[in-house]
Amino acid sequence: MEILWINLIVVYFSSYFGRYFAAPLDIKIPYVKPNKLLIFISGTSLVFVSGLRNNIGDTFFYMYSYKINEYTLQTIKYKGDFGFNVLQALLQRISHDPQILIFTVALITNMLIVLVLYKYSRMVELSLFTYIAAGMYTVSMNGIRQYLAAAIIFAATRYILNGNWKLFLIVVLLGSTIHQTALIFIPIYFIVRREAWSKVTFALLGVAVLLAAGFNQFSDLLFNALDDTQYGHYSNFSEGGASMMRVAVTGAPLIVAFFGRNKLRELWPKSDYIVNLTLLGLVFMVISSQNWIFARFNIYFGLYSLILISWIIKLFSKRDRRFIYYGLLCCYLIYFYYENVLSLNIIYKSDYINL
Repeated sequence: MEILWINLIVVYFSSYFGRYFAAPLDIKIPYVKPNKLLIFISGTSLVFVSGLRNNIGDTFFYMYSYKINEYTLQTIKYKGDFGFNVLQALLQRISHDPQILIFTVALITNMLIVLVLYKYSRMVELSLFTYIAAGMYTVSMNGIRQYLAAAIIFAATRYILNGNWKLFLIVVLLGSTIHQTALIFIPIYFIVRREAWSKVTFALLGVAVLLAAGFNQFSDLLFNALDDTQYGHYSNFSEGGASMMRVAVTGAPLIVAFFGRNKLRELWPKSDYIVNLTLLGLVFMVISSQNWIFARFNIYFGLYSLILISWIIKLFSKRDRRFIYYGLLCCYLIYFYYENVLSLNIIYKSDYINL
């Protein structure tokens, strides 16, 4: 766990000074452009800590599968989630050491996430701190295939903001070859490209509450539909629901964004799309309070909340911003300790990094 604490410190301070030494942009552009070298240090720390691990979640099983199976471009069945097998086949041409798989996935996943946050976060260090402290970074070491798909789609944020649905669709199809749940973004693109806090917004929240309340009937219909697919085994998932603390952590930035919605639009006119995507994450998190498996969809939407949280500080008066900023850091730090130490008791292991 010491490695994860050191990583948190390195990532925060390097990205903090990256923003501190940011290059000035045109006054009409709402973003800042942090120092590239310092942000690169943040990304490098994320990649090496994640990529050189040999445990956490299903890491062991991915490494074991890579070691005992032979992947070739000729024998792969090009249907479903074939993209991940293509990646493994290409990597096995270089080495059969399973660490190369873990490192490559960590490199692609984290660098794509850092690049998007570098471009769209108002306070990039707060986004990266939250990425680690809120548990998303740890989850990326568990559901590595789905997080890779999520990072690929997250990299297409510009197409959502610019309204380029054709290129966004191509990226979604690419992500779906890694994990087919990525296809959910085809209809979602058209849902989120509208003004936030409209009737649709509250309808989505209402649907989430209704589905959570009538979860047994909803789950029966859903799992029957999935029964003959590769995700049919989800019906046997019985580890309970997501904690209310997790739901609260997901919803807190949205509450602030709601009360400051007019000012947020003034600061960043396209912020509505990010708010809507974050809201969908809350919708799935509310449903997952009945069954944790639905929180897997928040792997996709949680990344957009990292952008949102970096903007909400600016919604407060100048007098209060410092208090809110450090208050957020303290709250997420407490959550990080609770989740990783007290609740999950994460122990980081690596053949390359040892203290």
